[in-house]
Amino acid sequence: MHLERRRGEQKVKASEMVSIHHKGDFKKSIKFLNAITNIPIKNILEKYGSMGVSALAAATPVDTGKTAASWTYEIEMNKDSYVITWLNTNVVNHVNIALILQYGHATKNGGWVSGRDYINPALQPVFDQIAAEAWREVTNS
Repeated sequence: MHLERRRGEQKVKASEMVSIHHKGDFKKSIKFLNAITNIPIKNILEKYGSMGVSALAAATPVDTGKTAASWTYEIEMNKDSYVITWLNTNVVNHVNIALILQYGHATKNGGWVSGRDYINPALQPVFDQIAAEAWREVTNS
């Protein structure tokens, strides 16, 4: 390719310009994008929200069973995102019992009761299944 210089500018001869030609259309891309926009995301999240509640209830340390029975979930949908939040409604004196079981707590006598990580191991298989199903949906559409 030869360049001509004129008054400090570089100019490419028209006969040496690069041109790009393409053939085809975007039918497959459009079909894919339409398919993934029609995925019933709320139904899928409902399934996994419920699955998470069951996993958390089964993994929660049991004394009376109230904390294990107090798991629930919420789904928040915005235009750009979907969020599942798992909640435990067993609160005593403004203290969420599920959290002190997880992280530990002080006692009246000044001692410490160590927490037990039961939430993360209970939810990890649920997260793995969400990721696997999302990947299947995207790649099969």
